[in-house]
Amino acid sequence: MKGEPAGLIIGISIGVVIGVVLAISGFFCLRYHRKRSQIGNSSSRRAATIPIRANGADSCSVLSDSTIGPESPVKSGRNAASFWLDGFRKSNVVSASGIPEYSYKDLQKATYNFTTLIGQGAFGPVYKAQMSTGETVAVKVLATDSKQGEKEFQTEVMLLGRLHHRNLVNLIGYCAEKGQHMLIYVYMSKGSLASHLYNENREPLSWDLRVNIALDVSRGLEYLHDGAVPPVIHRDIKSSNILLDQSMRARVADFGLSREEMVDRHAANVRGTFGYLDPEYVSTRAFTKKSDVYSFGVLLFELIAGRNPQQGLMEYVELAAMNTEGKVGWEEIVDSRLDGKFDAQELNEVAALGYRCVNRVPKKRPSMRDIVQVLTRILKSRHSKKHHHKSLSAMTDEVTIDVDQPETNTQIPDHRREESVESTMDYEV
Repeated sequence: MKGEPAGLIIGISIGVVIGVVLAISGFFCLRYHRKRSQIGNSSSRRAATIPIRANGADSCSVLSDSTIGPESPVKSGRNAASFWLDGFRKSNVVSASGIPEYSYKDLQKATYNFTTLIGQGAFGPVYKAQMSTGETVAVKVLATDSKQGEKEFQTEVMLLGRLHHRNLVNLIGYCAEKGQHMLIYVYMSKGSLASHLYNENREPLSWDLRVNIALDVSRGLEYLHDGAVPPVIHRDIKSSNILLDQSMRARVADFGLSREEMVDRHAANVRGTFGYLDPEYVSTRAFTKKSDVYSFGVLLFELIAGRNPQQGLMEYVELAAMNTEGKVGWEEIVDSRLDGKFDAQELNEVAALGYRCVNRVPKKRPSMRDIVQVLTRILKSRHSKKHHHKSLSAMTDEVTIDVDQPETNTQIPDHRREESVESTMDYEV
């Protein structure tokens, strides 16, 4: 009988322990789910302190060639609960991009509480920031309430985390705190190509520089199409997305609409910028590499004419093409700010290339690799001409010295001098 009370006591004790364990587990589970819910709600809110302006000629003046130092104020090794899209399914994908994450506090301090506005991109304001390491960066804040903005943020982080080329802008970090999505780039001190083409307060770009910029852009796109694995289609090539560094070297920026070629080639809605859109894409909703080629062709004519594609550039080009047959005679559309200072042969070659790029039939457009080869050949020809002119000039100087030398060093007898004068007079007669 004594064994029964002992067994009862043991059974009750075990039950109490199990009950306590279950109660504690339930309490922590409840707290965990509440915290997840709060995080999800906070991540769905997006700050929009500055209104977003439509894609304009002077949008997005960002990005130098500085690099992240070893002591940059970057946070690393954070767990999944503190990523920029807490509670969002794809947060782990962004963390795998290898791009460092900056704290909101550091960026707030670097931008003097976000007062150093330098541009307004399609997806939010851009600020100049001075980091504690001394490097200057550009901070783009995605001020949008749409999930599309979140998707574009994610696309840019993932793509630029694995794409590295001297003609693509360098993404050096991101931030996702306090309901904000921010991208941190190297600072491109000369701003956008559009600002140089359309800002009357800036010196006009020389013809030589325009061709160099075209080659830089084509190399960046060639890398995306043929060098990246899988290939990438940019989908938004335009002058405001071409940024210039201190040396006026061009880089392709803004990958928010970019797509890997093997993924999502068909979209329900037309995305991009009016004036640069491939007509084939508008009608079929299928965006290909040749769609980027079309946009690049528009950019070439923008460089030639200094006219905004959103203000009838291509109609202007088509009228000129009726007289030129797409090959020569493109001088009539040249930017008046060049004041006639351009090489006519180069102009016609670049314009003919651009006209091939905007062919209505995508298959008839050149590849970006072909475009790079043509522009490289044009520049090599230019350098050869300059070298040839320098050689001729040097030879002329040598001849002048040889002719002058006998008069100073050689004594000519009087009778020989008279004969020389007479023979000269006979030659002139």
